Amino acid sequence: MSWLRRLFGRDDQPGLARAQPTQLDLNAMTDALAVARDAAVAGEVPVGSVVYETSTGRTLASAGNTRETKADPTGHAELTAIREACKERGDWRLSDCTLVVTLEPCVMCAGVIVNARVGRVVYGASDPKAGACESLYTVLNDPRLNHRPEVITGVCAAECGELLSAFFRDLRVRKRRETRA
Repeated sequence: MSWLRRLFGRDDQPGLARAQPTQLDLNAMTDALAVARDAAVAGEVPVGSVVYETSTGRTLASAGNTRETKADPTGHAELTAIREACKERGDWRLSDCTLVVTLEPCVMCAGVIVNARVGRVVYGASDPKAGACESLYTVLNDPRLNHRPEVITGVCAAECGELLSAFFRDLRVRKRRETRA
């Protein structure tokens, strides 16, 4: 018996959409991937995020990881993009917005998503070590919380995952070279 069946009495997680992404989601993921590539060039883990108004497609904010460059443990792409989107709108509620991110949000970012009342979350690669949407935790689907966004998973997952894999592969090679020198 799967852990999902034991926990929820069924094999699929309630609340996690198995719907297809919209064209706006795909466009935003393309933008998020570009931001993630820029983050990698800056020496950051290549994660990119975009917040857009779901009805109009207007981009409110985009951000990449900045933990290394700003020496800030909260410098996650999602948190920064949500913060900027709230500033842009002059409101902390983003219930009519979609957050698109290249990697499954962690617990900290999932908490911010819930607290900002983000309406939809679309992400690419799953994160088996820290994912809080479905991989390790199901924060965005916890019925005890007062907000549960629609979640669409696996959008451009192969491309998002390869970007991360290549970054860490290159990092390991650089560290080996530095050790030998």
